[in-house]
Amino acid sequence: MMATENRKEIWKAILERVRTQFGKQPDMNAILFIIGMREYGLLHEKPFKKDDKVSLMHIATCKILSYSGHYELEGIDEEGWPQWQLVTPLPHMTLLEQETYIREHIIDYFINEHIL
Repeated sequence: MMATENRKEIWKAILERVRTQFGKQPDMNAILFIIGMREYGLLHEKPFKKDDKVSLMHIATCKILSYSGHYELEGIDEEGWPQWQLVTPLPHMTLLEQETYIREHIIDYFINEHIL
């Protein structure tokens, strides 16, 4: 695990990269949505329905939490959606702890996928 200060700098770099690329200051949900679109495999030209957006954020959450062994990719369904299996339940956390846990996993995603 990298030093906390270094990870804070990486988080700032992620926010700046997304802001620069999309022209808006991102929140955690926006970053998860972008990761979900990337993991789905393409940036659709058609607009996503609300249910699709929720599914994309779920895909992102499963992908990033797979780094800690919480989820495992089962395969791709007939419509091209990744299907994830919960392997290890997440521990009980406060809302702040959950946000920190997700943020740390987003950092891991950007590092492991060589995005930064």
